Amino acid sequence: PSRHPSRHPMISVDMGKPILSEKCMNGGESLRFAHTGRSRLPKVVFFEVNMGNPHAVIFVNDVNKYPVDRVGPAVENHPRFPARTNVEFVEINSPKSLIVRVWERGAGLTLACGSGACASAVAALFTGHVRGPVQVNLPGGKLVITWQGPGSFVTMTGPAEEVFCGEVNLAR
Repeated sequence: PSRHPSRHPMISVDMGKPILSEKCMNGGESLRFAHTGRSRLPKVVFFEVNMGNPHAVIFVNDVNKYPVDRVGPAVENHPRFPARTNVEFVEINSPKSLIVRVWERGAGLTLACGSGACASAVAALFTGHVRGPVQVNLPGGKLVITWQGPGSFVTMTGPAEEVFCGEVNLAR
C-alpha cells in the first residue's frame, strides 16, 4: 500500500494533556552514564514528557548520525527511570518541522510512535524550538501535532489506512 497521505483519510486524535516534569519546565535534566569499558556514551539533556506513558525527549543536531542504538537502551534502562522510558531523538528540521527517531521501551527502534511524536512536539514547542502546528517526520510516516501550551490537549493528525484484515474462529 502507498504511504502517500492524499490516498488515505486524515484522522485526528485527542491524545490528552501532557505532563511536563518540573525539570523539563526549567531547561531539561542531565543524565550521565557509568563508564563500562566500552566507548563512553555522551552526557544527554532530556525533557521528560508524560503522554500517559513516559518519554525522555533528547534534542540532537543530526538524528541520522547520532548513536541512537547505543544511547536509546542506556536511557531506557537508566536507574533514573525505574519503570524504564521511551526515548525520542529529535532534530529540528525547520521552524515547524521535526525529524524524530524513537527508541521504544521494551521494543527498541520503531518506525513510528504516536505518543512519542506528541511528546517530541510538546517538548519542542515548550522550549521554543518550533511553533505549531508541528509536522513530525518519523521513518514510518508523517504526523501533524497541535498543542496550545500547558493545560491544553494534544491533537495528533495523520493518515489512516487498513493494514490487516482477518477472521478468527472463537468456537472450539
